[in-house]
Amino acid sequence: MRILIIEDDARTAEHVARGLSEAGHLATRAADGTTGLAMAGAEEFDAIVVDRMLPGRDGLSIVEILRASGNHVPVLVLSALADVGHRVEGLKAGADDYLVKPYAFSELLARVEALGRRREPTATETTLQVADLILDRLARTCARGGRSLSLQPREFKLLECLMQHAGQVLTRTMLLEKVWDYQFDPHTNVVDVHIARLRQKVDRGYDRPLIHTVRGSGYRLSLDP
Repeated sequence: MRILIIEDDARTAEHVARGLSEAGHLATRAADGTTGLAMAGAEEFDAIVVDRMLPGRDGLSIVEILRASGNHVPVLVLSALADVGHRVEGLKAGADDYLVKPYAFSELLARVEALGRRREPTATETTLQVADLILDRLARTCARGGRSLSLQPREFKLLECLMQHAGQVLTRTMLLEKVWDYQFDPHTNVVDVHIARLRQKVDRGYDRPLIHTVRGSGYRLSLDP
């Protein structure tokens, strides 16, 4: 995910940006509301994390302007204002979520990734394709180079996830959450076992493998190594 962080506190912004980057996302920072609004309007982001109190322009006015212009990028508002009235204000302004300070980074990451999932391909987009690998989400079929692949339900879901995020590195933790719905690390090699099985079905017998291991990070599905 490409995420814009609008936060005037340099230390907080650095902490959030580093954590998001370590989780496999691309974080871009803006130090004030005016700059943040300009960046949000000029570039495409998968999510925005914005502090409510900012120099130049406050976070809620940024959300209101984006919504008025037809920009529906998911927005998470961060604020020290914790009562119900303030949270309702944030949501009515057009924010998708509201997180009260102080917060645990793990919760912020979970909320941002939940916002990102809302923008993933919908059920109406039934076909995913990478190179000669085609997956039909409606018919629950998969083929490579015209040859049908027989996948178990969990293998299908894992491949679907990799194809949805083609070209991106997915960590084992991210795959456990998206494919197995684990909100914790079960300390098993279940991801590696299923990846190995997928490789046998997707890549065996082909000149160019599509499933790649990114050492120390996770896995990526792409035509290029």
